[in-house]
Amino acid sequence: MTDPQARPSRRSVLATGAAALAAAAWPAARADSRTIRLLVGFPAGGGTDAIARLLAERLHEVLGQQVIVENKPGAGGQLAAQALKTAAPDGTTFFLSHDHTISILPLVSRHPGFDPAKDFVPVAGFADFVNALALSDATPARSLREYVDWVRGPGQGKGAIGVPAPASVPEFLVKVIGDKYGLDLVAAPYRGSAPMITDLLGRQIAAGVGSIPDFIENHRAGRLKVVAVLGGRRQAALPEVPTFAELGLAGFEDMPYYGVFAPAGTPADVRERFAAALARVISQREVHARLTAMGLSVGFSDGPKLAAREQAYRATWARIIRASGFQPQ
Repeated sequence: MTDPQARPSRRSVLATGAAALAAAAWPAARADSRTIRLLVGFPAGGGTDAIARLLAERLHEVLGQQVIVENKPGAGGQLAAQALKTAAPDGTTFFLSHDHTISILPLVSRHPGFDPAKDFVPVAGFADFVNALALSDATPARSLREYVDWVRGPGQGKGAIGVPAPASVPEFLVKVIGDKYGLDLVAAPYRGSAPMITDLLGRQIAAGVGSIPDFIENHRAGRLKVVAVLGGRRQAALPEVPTFAELGLAGFEDMPYYGVFAPAGTPADVRERFAAALARVISQREVHARLTAMGLSVGFSDGPKLAAREQAYRATWARIIRASGFQPQ
């Protein structure tokens, strides 16, 4: 049977075309010896950090400027976002973030300390991804069905599932799984995926929800078992893993995104130069392959398209969060 993911989708073709146009529009390099900070809101060692370090290395080569990753973990990326807000809009500070900090935090926190619409400007998007449920050796389960049975049996209907941040999409997924199977599941929030994975590998917690980039290497090595993924189809990096929709949990097909943001007021030519460099980087065969192997769906989008993507994603999750009864903290 032909793998439907083997054929490029219309979206991927358009994204590739956009990247090519951006790369063709690459402005001539200009003398600039200033170091660029690429903020990351999660600890070193996690999926987002690995992505940022790969891109920073190649951006340095393309831009001719030093690009350093600066980790500011805490509060689901909130500290990094606040640092971006107060940074000078001079092209020396950018924020590599996924959906949680930009789209979800403003919905679940009364005082996040930043307003993405006022304090940030989207520079470029470079990938979508999906979240997944992974099991550790603390449970003998090797599928979602076996995990549910294990919680009902030895767990007496109660269990804890790790999540990389409080009031995040993974936390809401834990609630949905519990409601679906009549289990008393609680989300155990961590300060990023890296400490959560440490506890999963150490059998301190039986299950965790995070992004595929967080889990994929340990899954391939047999140290963790990814048993279900979000999204409308199985992922090319994990074709053997079923979607939650296949397992009876539909409604989570809107894929989260990765993008780069700058402080409000950053000049358009500066943003466009960085975006063009990013387009060149992700179009490099090796980089594209490595990001894909991490579980990302790679594709370039310019600032306006990233802004539209973020707004649509936030609207989707605003409805889900309201329906859950969650009250902003």
